[in-house]
Amino acid sequence: MSDTIDYGKLMHRAMRGLIQEVLLDVRDNGLPGAHHFFITFDTTHPDVQLADWLHDRYPSEMTVVMQHWFDDLEVTNDGFSVTLNFGDAPEHLYVPYDSIQTFVDPSVEFGLRFETQEEEEPSDPSHHPDYEQDHSDTEDDHSDADIVSLDSFRK
Repeated sequence: MSDTIDYGKLMHRAMRGLIQEVLLDVRDNGLPGAHHFFITFDTTHPDVQLADWLHDRYPSEMTVVMQHWFDDLEVTNDGFSVTLNFGDAPEHLYVPYDSIQTFVDPSVEFGLRFETQEEEEPSDPSHHPDYEQDHSDTEDDHSDADIVSLDSFRK
């Protein structure tokens, strides 16, 4: 068992679950109204599958649009696959959720951004310039606990 709760990792898992749920609904019912998605993903992820010419053209990241035409949408617990049209050339690709960097539906101004693993690491708040400790004496069992003022972190 870990000494800390990894909220960043839990949040990313929940957000990827949201993407999965949205894509399952689109698979079953199509895109409603003006909804459409811009999905940016890391093409260097080992489980990404795309045509060699697309990988050559987008060696580090790629943004795809799911809007007017897409086919063969399959959604799994680990990712999704879809056939998209690239200049009248249909190409099948597989995108693991872990490779997704952004998921945006501009029709409703909704977006998710996934930070890299290095940025997910929780930082020690005592290194934050606005970190404050309150060393007030208290009568309860937690008198040795450090109290952090959250107001200093709000923007």
